[in-house]
Amino acid sequence: MATQLADRGERQGSGRRAGWWALVFLALAQFMVVLDGTIVNLALPRLQHEMGISDATRSWVVTAYALAFGAFLLLGGRIADFWGRKRTFVVAAAGFAIASLLGGIAQQPWELIGARALQGIFAALLAPAALALLTVAFPGGKDRGTAFAIFGSITGVGAAVGVLLGGYLTEHVTWRWCFFVNVPIAIVALAGVWSLVSESKAHGSAKYDWPGVILAALGLGSLVYGFTNAERGWDVPQAWGFIAAGIVLLTVFVLVERRAKHPLLPLRVATERNRGAAFLASFLAGAVLIGGILFINLYIQIVLGFAPFLAGLASLPMTVVLIITAGLVAKNLPKLGAKIPTGVGPVFMAAAMLWLTQVSAQGSYLVNMLPALLLLGIGLGMVFVPMQNLALFGVDRDDSGVASALVNASQQTGGSLGIALFSTIAAAATAGGVSPAALSAGYAAVFLWAAGFAILIAPIALVLINIDRHKFTGTDGDAPAVHLG
Repeated sequence: MATQLADRGERQGSGRRAGWWALVFLALAQFMVVLDGTIVNLALPRLQHEMGISDATRSWVVTAYALAFGAFLLLGGRIADFWGRKRTFVVAAAGFAIASLLGGIAQQPWELIGARALQGIFAALLAPAALALLTVAFPGGKDRGTAFAIFGSITGVGAAVGVLLGGYLTEHVTWRWCFFVNVPIAIVALAGVWSLVSESKAHGSAKYDWPGVILAALGLGSLVYGFTNAERGWDVPQAWGFIAAGIVLLTVFVLVERRAKHPLLPLRVATERNRGAAFLASFLAGAVLIGGILFINLYIQIVLGFAPFLAGLASLPMTVVLIITAGLVAKNLPKLGAKIPTGVGPVFMAAAMLWLTQVSAQGSYLVNMLPALLLLGIGLGMVFVPMQNLALFGVDRDDSGVASALVNASQQTGGSLGIALFSTIAAAATAGGVSPAALSAGYAAVFLWAAGFAILIAPIALVLINIDRHKFTGTDGDAPAVHLG
């Protein structure tokens, strides 16, 4: 009997060690996915010059990744569940490495943008597979909470490292290493998961909603392409035509999802008022974060003249404040509930963007940038934590994967549309000028619109969120919240 207990204890200890090692490699993959959302930002001015990319096309280097990531994330979650999470992870990691290699050796703008889109597609497979494998590796207990907290913190760390690493590689090596750096990371993550993690699949019918996939991808792509073409004027057919087509396609998508037996997006997930508030807030926050930060980096480099690595350091205060604020909000969420931080955070975000509207050719980092970056970090930290919790609150177990994918897809989609719209606004405000004064005027117009996007989150939170804070945090014993990290 004693020998059996000892053997069982040894097996449990071995299983725990394998789980923690699995976390290392799964977190490494998540780090790579987040890293690529920001690593190219500070390389944009230099790669644009070297490859002869126009201002209109420049935004697609960032947009292609965010758009493909957001458009295929729901499908990626379904494929991971039914095809096999480990198998999906291995294929996605290998594909991400190949796409990164193609981006690094690209000689033409279309090759670079295509590689970015391919990265986004494989990221849409990799991210949900990694999260699902983490759930399997840590099925419950205190270890699960710790593992998810570590995994969740990778998002902030990856975004910060992406900015710094992108700036350093662009300045001291070459912007092409912003792509090449993913290859060894992907290989190490793939090898670790291959050797340590067991395969797992979801039960049930493995049927995919291909009409929904096609309609969602074409609809979102049409919207982004239309907003990008609006840079030449809102009356050109390539602008209003594609925007109208995108709206029609997404409307048809909703109608198809209502009738589909195995919908890509079960509408019950998105239409519950509290979760709906989370998805809308994620969409708007993505536009402000991904779209707004792009133009902050452009102002710091092009107008203020910061070298890429120094520009990365200049952006760091926002990330540090965001991580600190998110930690404080998470700790006090049982006292605050969801409505207060989600309603107050957008005020800080809007204030930051309004501060940035004062940028000028004679501006300075300490006066024009630093206060806004600190305010923006506070606001985003207050919004992200309750938003992620709301997205999974009260959701059926069978829909948890879709709900977690949808909150990320909303953010990426908002970011891609934000970049397209803000690029058009900047072009209209500069009226073709390339002087620091003209560029500053364009960036100021962008920041004003970003402030409008940010403040819209507040009424959404105040009107739609109606969960009692005790129920939201599970302190009344009913329907505890599910935390992403």
